[in-house]
Amino acid sequence: MIVTVRDPEILKCIDPEIVRTYLQQHHWQEVRQIQDNASIWTRQNQIGEDLEILLPLKSEFLDFPRRMAEVLQTLEIAEQTSQLEILSNLFTCAPNISIQGIVTNLQEFTTTGKVTLMGVVVGKLRRIQLELAEPVYELAVKAYQARIPIICQGDLLKQGRSFVLQNPHHFTLDLDAWVG
Repeated sequence: MIVTVRDPEILKCIDPEIVRTYLQQHHWQEVRQIQDNASIWTRQNQIGEDLEILLPLKSEFLDFPRRMAEVLQTLEIAEQTSQLEILSNLFTCAPNISIQGIVTNLQEFTTTGKVTLMGVVVGKLRRIQLELAEPVYELAVKAYQARIPIICQGDLLKQGRSFVLQNPHHFTLDLDAWVG
């Protein structure tokens, strides 16, 4: 299945420095920088054709999401890898995202609780941490004990190799997905 990433909110969250590192690790060569606005990268594909990427360096540009979509398209062609697979390596944040998952761990503190979910982020099962206050934390405990899937919204951030859901809200049991 071929997936084209077009969501401007996700594309806006791609950090150009993460892309720069990715390009370096995948044998792309930076050939020119256009002031501090963009850089041009080249590489040959498996049959010797030259490929070029224009990497935008400022996310505040209006065409930043479109340019990042072009970067993903070129990387998909060059690496013969899906855009979702590439995006999963570049993904750093998603504001106000809805996550469906299973509570896998709980840590209770005085006024809050730390919850670990296993949920799908950019097509891959990921560990996601979040903190909940009472009475929502009790709902997470119920979900954990009965193995009921949950749905929650918040701002997803990648920190190292794991994810944190900040500002969690609308934490609910996903009874429609539960087969119990």
